[in-house]
Amino acid sequence: MFRLLAALALLAVASPAFAEDKPREIPPKEAANGTLMMFDGVTTFGWKVEGDVAIKGGWMIVGGEKATTITSTSTICAGFVMLQVEYPDNLAKGKEPRVTLNAKHTDKVPINGGLGGYALDPDLPTQIRLTVPAGTTVKVGDVFLGPATKGKLLFTGKNLDGWKINAADPKRAASKWEVTKDGELSVKNGPGDLVTEKEFDNFVLQFECKTLGKALNSGFFFRCIPGQYQNGYEAQIQNAYKDDDRTKPADFGTGAIYRRIASRKVVSNDNEWFTMTVVADGKHIATWVNGYQTVDWLDDRKESENPRTGYRAAKGPISIQGHDPTTDILFRNIRIAELQSEKKEKKD
Repeated sequence: MFRLLAALALLAVASPAFAEDKPREIPPKEAANGTLMMFDGVTTFGWKVEGDVAIKGGWMIVGGEKATTITSTSTICAGFVMLQVEYPDNLAKGKEPRVTLNAKHTDKVPINGGLGGYALDPDLPTQIRLTVPAGTTVKVGDVFLGPATKGKLLFTGKNLDGWKINAADPKRAASKWEVTKDGELSVKNGPGDLVTEKEFDNFVLQFECKTLGKALNSGFFFRCIPGQYQNGYEAQIQNAYKDDDRTKPADFGTGAIYRRIASRKVVSNDNEWFTMTVVADGKHIATWVNGYQTVDWLDDRKESENPRTGYRAAKGPISIQGHDPTTDILFRNIRIAELQSEKKEKKD
């Protein structure tokens, strides 16, 4: 974690104070390790805003005449949060900005300037909230969050223990699933479906993927109806985009929730390893690809046992899709942390 602090601190110092349009970036090594960038430097995507907020030169300018609160829309079990906040040194008592992360980190004054780090209890749900009193203005720069999925492997890299091939439809069981000598999960041919023996509802899922061909298609399904073939929400894998424009994904795009909401930008490339994060928290579903948030979606459909027709809250297996005969894809470091509500934590 200390190496991460140093790397991110250098990134923060190197950022210019004000350019016309300055997207924030995440160091590639940290993105590969599963760290998430919570503010993109250009929009308030992924944040709920109450009060006065403007974006200037890669900074979120929070506050003014009104009291203002910004809250991350995603709740994630996290190991750490890094937050860059700048505000006047001579603020009167009671005018300081405050940051709330979870039940143990409530209403703390954030470190002024640079990147302030918060080590967190990975079993507690974390939601970043910054409150700025009326008459105070602060600048928010880099915001990084480290989901607590390390060591919680769904795939061991040695065998397929904990997984089984879905044989519900014999006509869709053509995929070949193998563990490579490098500890990767290889899927070739399709269609096919590999499912977890354990069932999940609310969680943070992270994995690395490499498509070994152009515009290959796959996906991770979750909250599936047990025993059925890929009947769940699908986090899409499809790196193609239209008109040489990454904001125009083909077939919803990598990071999309297929047939529900498209990815806002195709971040990943074919034939290169990329990291995807999927957060499912009740009706709220969010995804990141290489640390960049691609989806922030609330499933406001009427509740249903069938996720194709409505919101499904129930637990179900997670499954990996072998899409078609062209499928040739690798996966590694598949890991998950179950996300529990604070109420349940307190009750336990």
